[in-house]
Amino acid sequence: MDQIIIDGLEIFANHGVFPEENRLGQKFVVSVVLYLDTRRAGKSDDLEQSVNYGEVSQRITDFIQNHTYQLIETVAEKTAEDLLLHYSMVQKVQFRIEKPWAPVGLPLRTVGIQIEREWHTAYVAFGSNLGDKKAYLDQAIEGLSKTKGCQVVRVSDYIVTEPYGGVEQEEFLNGALCLRTLLTSDELLDRLHELEQDAKRERIVRWGPRTLDLDILFYDDQVIDTKTLHVPHIDLQNRDFVLKPMAQIAPYLRHPVLNQTMEQLWAKLQEQGQ
Repeated sequence: MDQIIIDGLEIFANHGVFPEENRLGQKFVVSVVLYLDTRRAGKSDDLEQSVNYGEVSQRITDFIQNHTYQLIETVAEKTAEDLLLHYSMVQKVQFRIEKPWAPVGLPLRTVGIQIEREWHTAYVAFGSNLGDKKAYLDQAIEGLSKTKGCQVVRVSDYIVTEPYGGVEQEEFLNGALCLRTLLTSDELLDRLHELEQDAKRERIVRWGPRTLDLDILFYDDQVIDTKTLHVPHIDLQNRDFVLKPMAQIAPYLRHPVLNQTMEQLWAKLQEQGQ
């Protein structure tokens, strides 16, 4: 991916653990790498097809001067987030901030921190089989779309499906969505659990009835296997209520382990069912 580089931007601002740092201020040196596609700009010679590095430099300066944090880790995190949220063309930001006058009482040139933050693509399955099912699903999608650092890109049709897992209960209303997000996979999982709690979700019987069920199916092309999260979602290749909506919104998305597209997995499951 192409890069726009801003190196050694000097900013006088008020950040630090000590009160005098916040009161008197000090110099910070910022370097940023913006990752984006600059080919259209290069071919057309049109600045509108790229990002104006002068404008970016001013935005960074204004943001850092108009906020006060104790930690430069927070300065880096918040500023990188602001850039990603403001400049839609930018996919990833590498952000470094240095503190030449750090009050550590030892001879050093500078201290600093460097981070990388980027947009991720996640796919989330949703379902409900209690109460006003459609209202619960609508509420969850709206909640995600209003979450800072989350952009709902596509939503499948809602489909009626039979219960899965052998527990006798009402039919489900299911679907899937594509999400562009700045949240880590664990942060996204926490947010989904919050939305389930907002819908008064109760975890009493495994695969039992629920007001709202939200599951991360894919997170980029990562394979995640922890105590709390398994991605790609386990057994999704055997679930029609997952594959049918996924084949609708992302037919050519390839499973990173099974190496088959959603369309292929859905067709295979249908054949097995017949």
